[in-house]
Amino acid sequence: METAVTRLETMFQKAESDLDYIQHRLEFEIMKSLPDNPGAEENPVALLEELSMVKYRYKTLCMQLEKVSIEQRESMKGIRAALENTMKIVQALQQHTDLELFCSGSTVPGSSEEQH
Repeated sequence: METAVTRLETMFQKAESDLDYIQHRLEFEIMKSLPDNPGAEENPVALLEELSMVKYRYKTLCMQLEKVSIEQRESMKGIRAALENTMKIVQALQQHTDLELFCSGSTVPGSSEEQH
């Protein structure tokens, strides 16, 4: 499970890096090809602002992913501890039950008395 989370984190980091590259490349292309007075239909500033918003949402998603990952690890620890405790209780009950059967004089399965 942790391997999958690590892979997701790596993918998100790569995606963030790719977004940074795209933003810088876009800024460069706009500066290179844009006429001195762009018309209203060509608004690269709005496009860059939208890209910045996407990056912000992406970073927020990454932080949420980290929180989920931490909570998942804590939940798994709690589940493991509860399972371990339950197993100990079951083992103790089994031992206690075996002792009661033996002390009360009941026949033990597979004994010679049972075969008669």
